[in-house]
Amino acid sequence: MKTNNVWNGAGRRIEICDVGLRDGLQMEAQFVPTEDKIALVDALSAAGLAKIEVTSFTSPTAIPALRDAEIVMREIARRPGVTYTALVPNVRGAERAIESGTDELNLVMSVSETHNLANLRMTRAQSFTALSQVIAVARGAGVPVNVSLSCVFGCPMEGDVPQEGALAWVQRFADMGVAGITLCDTTGMAYPTQVAQIVAAALARWPQLAFTLHFHNTRGLGLANVLAAIDAGATRFDASLGGLGGCPYAPGASGNVCTEEVVHALQLMGYDTGIDLPALLDTARRLPALIGHEVPGQITKAGQRLDLHPPPAELPAIRERALARAAAA
Repeated sequence: MKTNNVWNGAGRRIEICDVGLRDGLQMEAQFVPTEDKIALVDALSAAGLAKIEVTSFTSPTAIPALRDAEIVMREIARRPGVTYTALVPNVRGAERAIESGTDELNLVMSVSETHNLANLRMTRAQSFTALSQVIAVARGAGVPVNVSLSCVFGCPMEGDVPQEGALAWVQRFADMGVAGITLCDTTGMAYPTQVAQIVAAALARWPQLAFTLHFHNTRGLGLANVLAAIDAGATRFDASLGGLGGCPYAPGASGNVCTEEVVHALQLMGYDTGIDLPALLDTARRLPALIGHEVPGQITKAGQRLDLHPPPAELPAIRERALARAAAA
């Protein structure tokens, strides 16, 4: 077997950004207490996550679940080598995030005009103007910016999004000097061959950008899409603790790809994620009590592949009967 194909990780490093504290909790009806949010971030840091999206500096009226953004960002225990990022929607959000010590600002707009209007109440041109102002503020403060482009792999209202149209928005932000771009499968419409094509094109065209892939497991293709992206050269992924998340424009959808499921699969395949999987699982197991319901993630329920179970107590008697039948035959 080749040592450089997707099926043999050969120790290659894959970086995971957990977005559950933002993308996941913002969808939850039950408010998670501030001290519990801080404890979750600290646990993810200790487990070895490369990056953690801690919160969103959005209006508390718009997203009450994250109304404690400043306190959480200020009181987490910072670990060297971990990037603590936050979503910011506008200049005021950027100022709040910077004042709170955020390492990186994550900005969001959609490459679909319909989705951008429905989700952000702005045209794409208006979003670009607003985000350009945020980028200027961040540049002045010396804080790097990542731009998350929604619906790169399809829009639930428009259908397929032309690849060149989506990549044209990458070019516009690359021209502004952003540090990274996240290609988002916002409602789980991506499929592996499409992912491989778009990722390969983006990496070839902008080798200076740090590309991240953001997949949802809406139609059960999340892990397959992760592997397709790795095969095309991607090394950075968003994932959500417990598989939390979703999208209001994908009714009935499950959440983001599950952090512990992605890590479990990649480690089995020989990749280096830098993550302590047992510690990550311990953290994921805290979620149901905090949010008031079970989470989509399966590893916390079924265990890791080699978490073995004792054989049935009657196994010796079963063996004896089987041997007796064989002897009598």
